[in-house]
Amino acid sequence: MAESLQNKKILITSGPTWVPIDDVRVISNISTGELGQTLARKSQGLGADVTMLEGPVEKRLALEGVTIKPFKYYSELMTLLRDELSRNDVRYDAIFHAAAVSDYTIQNPSTTKMKSDEPTIQLDLIPLPKLIRSIRKLAPKSLIIGFKLESDMNEELAVSSTTKLFSDAYCDLVLANTLKEQNYLGYVVENQTILASAESRAAVADALLDVVSRKLNAQDK
Repeated sequence: MAESLQNKKILITSGPTWVPIDDVRVISNISTGELGQTLARKSQGLGADVTMLEGPVEKRLALEGVTIKPFKYYSELMTLLRDELSRNDVRYDAIFHAAAVSDYTIQNPSTTKMKSDEPTIQLDLIPLPKLIRSIRKLAPKSLIIGFKLESDMNEELAVSSTTKLFSDAYCDLVLANTLKEQNYLGYVVENQTILASAESRAAVADALLDVVSRKLNAQDK
């Protein structure tokens, strides 16, 4: 069972992000934000002061005491994250970057609605900066938890797919999981070591918070 997170300040990013195609269409992903919402509920239940940056999910979290700051677009999340981590009045003990952040954007999105009767439309995609790589610079003393989603997941992939999040983004922990509703599987990884695994969102959230709470409380001793 996780230790108390009393008086700990937790920041969670959650849900999908959008990038514009034109002024009415977007590219998105199928993230539901459920894991981020689960982490918010359970963190608050352990006594944490929780702030969540929440993308355009079907049903926003409504939980008294949790501060929700909504966003839709990649650019909005980038601004929110930078502003939140640059505040002088708050230092977050842990940051869970669980949002499914867009990897690409349209090179030249249209400022007006594209015609729908064109026989073909070509969209040129260019990569976006990885927001996770900016967090350590903005929050050098926070415990940073990255998330790695794959179409399938196993122990070997959990280790190999998370390597760059430790080397390039300086994460302290990574949750490697799969989006499959059936046979859900998640691993809590620390560098090359798997610390825990679980087969549901609720159970993997418990496992992750157990590790995080122990690490944060150990820092206080």
